Amino acid sequence: MDEAGARMLEINWYPGHMAKAKRLLAEQLRRVDVVIELCDARLPYSSRNPDLDKLIAGKKRVLLLNKADLADSGATSAWLQFFRAQGIDAAPYNAASGKAKDALAVIDRAAKETVERAAQKGVRKTVRAMVVGVPNVGKSTFTNRLHGGSIAKTGDRPGVTRANQWVRISPYLELLDTPGLLWPRLDDQLAARRLCYIGTVKDDVVDLPMLTIHLLQDLLAVKPEAVMERFRFDDPDLTGEALLEAVCRGRGFLMKGGVCDYDRCCAVVLDEFRAGKLGRMTLEMPQKERRRLTIPGAASKEENHGED
Repeated sequence: MDEAGARMLEINWYPGHMAKAKRLLAEQLRRVDVVIELCDARLPYSSRNPDLDKLIAGKKRVLLLNKADLADSGATSAWLQFFRAQGIDAAPYNAASGKAKDALAVIDRAAKETVERAAQKGVRKTVRAMVVGVPNVGKSTFTNRLHGGSIAKTGDRPGVTRANQWVRISPYLELLDTPGLLWPRLDDQLAARRLCYIGTVKDDVVDLPMLTIHLLQDLLAVKPEAVMERFRFDDPDLTGEALLEAVCRGRGFLMKGGVCDYDRCCAVVLDEFRAGKLGRMTLEMPQKERRRLTIPGAASKEENHGED
């Protein structure tokens, strides 16, 4: 297990198309009034790309904690408070079923100064907003929600969007849906592992049994009762292969002779977490991540924040 764990901690996935996407994004920025960054509300630290800060410096921006319906509401409130204290305009959202008018209100707020300056010159400004974030956080789903139809390609795997795509939302609002961007070197391996949990990194480039064990252990640390009920075992102190075996036996993932079907177990655990079937869970909290946090788009104010 130690050897497998060492392999698991060496996640390095940066498909070639991402370098091209980064160049295209940089080229389009001069045409953009507002940048809308999406992260996963269950992982508000790990699901943000620190490189985006350098790319979009100086642009008006807003942060949406997407999939907020899958996250713990109290944790989301804590993160919103944290980000707003850093001077970041942040809001919760659910691109899959949220109201388009709620997202539009956030964009309108971010673009207000630009629109008012144009109005003073007698111009009705068409706002151009760029949607950015790491792979698989719901950018294309968000674009489709605002458009009211399936105009941007979506999928439950990373890398579905491969090129920038302008989408007209209204006569005075256009969105640019961009491919997900990871940073070339995943130096923070804890964040990298968490990105694997939500499908940002492709499953076929990691050790899935080890990833599933880490996920189960992290979930047990947050909501042990929900995890044990869902996977039908009764010892919250299980770790490693024993934990994976308990899930296999609890859910009946067994092959001939009672041998554990680890492949099926891993697929089900990951799918059910990603779909929110274990209930609303958040794996990161500001007070626990603060030693690692570098908030993109904000001045460094960590020294002024005490523990929650």
